[in-house]
Amino acid sequence: MSSYFASRGTAAQTVMNPFACTALTLLAFASSAQAQDPLVFTDPKDDPFNPLRYIANNTLSAIAISLVLFVALIQSWMMFRLGGRCMLAMLIGEFTWAVGFGTRFGLHTQPDSQGIYIAYYLFIVLSPCAFIASEYMLLGRLARYLKSHEHLLIRPQRITVVFVVSDVSTFLIQAAGALLSISKNLKLSKTGEHIFLAGLVLQLVSFAVFVVVALRFLFRIKTRDPHVWTVDGAAGKPWHRDWRTLALVLIISSVGILIRCVYRVIELSQGYRGHLATTEAFFYGLDSLPLFIAVVVYTPFWPGRMIPGIDKLAALDKVPPTGDERSSAEVKD
Repeated sequence: MSSYFASRGTAAQTVMNPFACTALTLLAFASSAQAQDPLVFTDPKDDPFNPLRYIANNTLSAIAISLVLFVALIQSWMMFRLGGRCMLAMLIGEFTWAVGFGTRFGLHTQPDSQGIYIAYYLFIVLSPCAFIASEYMLLGRLARYLKSHEHLLIRPQRITVVFVVSDVSTFLIQAAGALLSISKNLKLSKTGEHIFLAGLVLQLVSFAVFVVVALRFLFRIKTRDPHVWTVDGAAGKPWHRDWRTLALVLIISSVGILIRCVYRVIELSQGYRGHLATTEAFFYGLDSLPLFIAVVVYTPFWPGRMIPGIDKLAALDKVPPTGDERSSAEVKD
């Protein structure tokens, strides 16, 4: 009898062993795979390889790129039809900005891609430097149109050069910092982060000085040259063709850029893993939206329509002011 049960046990073991071995092998394989695969994360915030620490929303990216491209195309048509080459830098910046939003589609599908992130960061962060350059050039054209150079802290012949050189310098500093910050060397990466932050702070200071210069210019015209302040109104121009409306648009646009600059400085001061940098809502609310307002406000009030012969005013920068010039608006429309 014992030999019977022994034979039954041996048979059972023979039948069960393959199943047991298979189950144990699969269990061991699954445990090993789970232990060795570091790329599986239930929350993007826990993914050390995802620089955004969130998955970019494709719907928001599509809306952003569509709006920016629409504005860029409309304004490109206006520049060729109505003039306003001083806004060319802004148009180029809008197209490169749109490319930056396009890279967010790549980050949605490949959130851990360092190459896509580098392209995204450079296009998104550096494109607004082109917006700023156009603001500088526009103020110079506006001062030449009114021939009120004495109210500028810096003459129209130099204001564009001074601030554009400042803009290009801060652009290069930011670009150098951004490239260093992606280094795998921790010390070098930290150095790049500090350089990039310094570039942002310098850009903010430079643009804030420009806004003060622009506000002072407008205030002095209104209080000291009321005939220049009201020249377009006296000529019978409607409010949407009045130079003061364009000046207001320039200030609104500048405020939008200032909001974005302040946001970027605070964001980077927290580090690339800070709350601002890793929250998509802040990116759209404090970076994209203010910048979009800064460029879209020029669409109904395009400088080429507001200032007749704006592209010819650049040549006047080479002529020294005599001090007794009248506004070109007073001379001829």
